[in-house]
Order: sequence, then C-alpha cells, then structure tokens
Amino acid sequence: MKIGDLAARTGVAPRLLRYYEQVGILHPVRSSNGYRAYGEPAVERVLQIRELLDVGLTTDMIREVLPCLGVEPKPRECPPAKDLDGLRSQLVNIEKRIDVLQRNHQAIKKFLSAWEGADSTA
Repeated sequence: MKIGDLAARTGVAPRLLRYYEQVGILHPVRSSNGYRAYGEPAVERVLQIRELLDVGLTTDMIREVLPCLGVEPKPRECPPAKDLDGLRSQLVNIEKRIDVLQRNHQAIKKFLSAWEGADSTA
C-alpha cells in the first residue's frame, strides 16, 4: 500500500510516517520509482508506535524495543537496550496509568449501572 493508504488506515499523517522512517522505527520498501510501499503488517506497527508514544516512550526507546515486541519476545536475541533505567521508569508510569484507568472504568460502570437501575424503577 502507498503512504496515503497507510495514513488513511491508521489516522497518522504521511509527514509523521516519513518521520518514523527517518528515525528508524518504520521500514517501508522502496519501489523502483522511489515510492514507499508498505505491507499489511505496517498498519499494526504504526498503531503500536502511536500507543508507545502515547504512554511516554521516546522514538529512541521505541527503536530499541520495537524489534523485540513480537508475539514471543526473545530478549537474548534482541540488541541490548541503551536506556534500561528510562524503560523501567516508563513502565512504572504505564502501570500508574493502568491503575487510574481501571479505577475510572469501575467508577463509570457503577455510575451507569445506578442510572440504568434508576430508569427501570421510574
């Protein structure tokens, strides 16, 4: 697929996709005319990059860990990370966000349940 197609499917601007290529976290194939071509796995890769950026990882961190985030990661086969302390710190931040999201999820569920219960008794 072309860069515009990937952008449409992921909601990520073509300019940003070019940046991901520039920093080494997205790897399109170049056709003979120089156009970028992306396979179907690029859609999931771009979405994963966005999620990692959203939780605070830098593009440098993503470049280090992305090759090892497959279905069954094999850390010994992955290149050593340069910033393990930074990754540990980000993991703590992610865990805190998960806790907050879970609390808010439960609170909203209780709120909706209460309203749905109130509607049926009216």
